[in-house]
Amino acid sequence: QVQLVESGGGLVQAGGSLRLSCAASGSIFSINAVGWHRQAPGKQRELIARIISGDSTNYADSVKGRFTISRDNAKNTVYLQMNSLKPEDTAVYYCNAQGYAGVALRRLFDSWGQGTQVTVSS
Repeated sequence: QVQLVESGGGLVQAGGSLRLSCAASGSIFSINAVGWHRQAPGKQRELIARIISGDSTNYADSVKGRFTISRDNAKNTVYLQMNSLKPEDTAVYYCNAQGYAGVALRRLFDSWGQGTQVTVSS
């Protein structure tokens, strides 16, 4: 069982910055990929940034150039640095991770965090 906990959300004015964290815990053997998703009211959840083994990253066009995803393998934590925030970035942000966990038997996991609210005021 792998648990993900997001933190760092809050209220910020347009043009401001926030850094979200996604901390993974449990019997983790490896984390192969982590994605940040967001869901605004009345909209579908969308993938906005992803980092995979080897630190390859990709971004949705809506956040490219403003958001940066990074990871600290020693801490099993992935970050999302969000700059130049806009009111349309307001959403609940979720992290999702896939990898292998377990001590005696390693199994593939696919876990989600509980989400953290980001609100950008105009």
